[in-house]
Amino acid sequence: MTETLTSSERGTGRPRAALAALVLAHTMAMAGNTITVFATPFYVRSLGGSATDIGLATTAATLPIIVGGPLSGVLVDRFGYRRSSIAADVVSGLTVLAIAALGTTGHLPLEGLLALLVASGLFDTPGQTARTVLLPTLARAAGTPLERAVGLSSGAERTAMLIGAPLAGWLVAFLGPANAFFVNAAFFAVSATVVALIPASLTAGSPGASPGPGGGAPAGYWRDLSDGLRFVLRTPLLRNIVLVVLVLNALDAARFSVLLPLYAIDQLGGATAAGLITGALAGGSIGGAVLFSAWGHRLPRRAVFITCFILTGGPLSAAFALHAPVGTLVALSAVTGLVAGTLNPLIGTLRLDLAPPHMLARVQTLMIAIAWAGIPAGSLLAGLAADRVDLLVVFAAIGIAYVLVALTPLAGGSWRGMNHRPAHVTTETTSARA
Repeated sequence: MTETLTSSERGTGRPRAALAALVLAHTMAMAGNTITVFATPFYVRSLGGSATDIGLATTAATLPIIVGGPLSGVLVDRFGYRRSSIAADVVSGLTVLAIAALGTTGHLPLEGLLALLVASGLFDTPGQTARTVLLPTLARAAGTPLERAVGLSSGAERTAMLIGAPLAGWLVAFLGPANAFFVNAAFFAVSATVVALIPASLTAGSPGASPGPGGGAPAGYWRDLSDGLRFVLRTPLLRNIVLVVLVLNALDAARFSVLLPLYAIDQLGGATAAGLITGALAGGSIGGAVLFSAWGHRLPRRAVFITCFILTGGPLSAAFALHAPVGTLVALSAVTGLVAGTLNPLIGTLRLDLAPPHMLARVQTLMIAIAWAGIPAGSLLAGLAADRVDLLVVFAAIGIAYVLVALTPLAGGSWRGMNHRPAHVTTETTSARA
């Protein structure tokens, strides 16, 4: 599709306002997702649910994202990026509104909650994908470097966590977990409205602005998808990275999605403390991302990978296991977030560097989907463990496992290739990947 913007429109305040609006919408939608993740365990607990039930609910909220992630790109391309973003936010908003309305009236059992969480999760990834792929078109129209636009979007996600987690803690503590979902629905409504206000002419140059010829899906979709999967599984370094991240994602999901709410209820006085800890993690991660963007290209990747993962998993887990006070937990969470904030861009850089340009998107979405598969598994296993073993013991076991897995790259072999920059990575492709 050809670019429809006139020369007078490019680089003016109108496209810049549209870009800012897209970032705002992304912040609202991600804040809504944060509230969902945070409020769900407390709602399950209010129903008298066990730790296993909390693990099931967290799994229901994340599993659809993992399953739908690699497949949603085709649907977004056919429906259009702008319309996909709006539609996804509307459906997500309606599902959490149903949770709030039924929950506050006492008509939402655990089974109904699980069904609504699955429905909401199925649309989260298409919405996030649609907003992300709109960035190049709006950045080009606004005369803004793509790196800056992507950086703003990434910062929006972390800001959403920083704002959403403490807000969710306050909402759960003072209004109740079911009422928190009303605010969540409002966030999705704002996101959908803001994107709808972006003029369609400004997004007309994006590849997903309309269906392809005949409105059909691209030929060879399933074959292309399987080719990408084979490449990931047969490339030793990519395979090693995705397996390590899968296991550590499982341990993080266990720590923060299941064990932290239980620990906050039993030891810290409720949701407010959990919100502070989660907010500290998010705040620290913003600083980590900024530091990596400034200095990451000068550092040895394998050393950073190992060191940051050890510091991310060890000290905070030990603090929980030793029953540290809230102030210590919040401070360590901020440091943990700072260190962890360098890991996402590092892993993202490795994914982009190691994938050939002709299958870049497939490799990324498949690696993300495989790595995210650890999240529901970790949540479910943590719930089962917490019903049978003392929470402090579970935290200690997670900390030990985290450090041992993080040391895996010291084994050498393909891990030595982390510091190698592939020849196919050109300045042009690196810019596009940002």
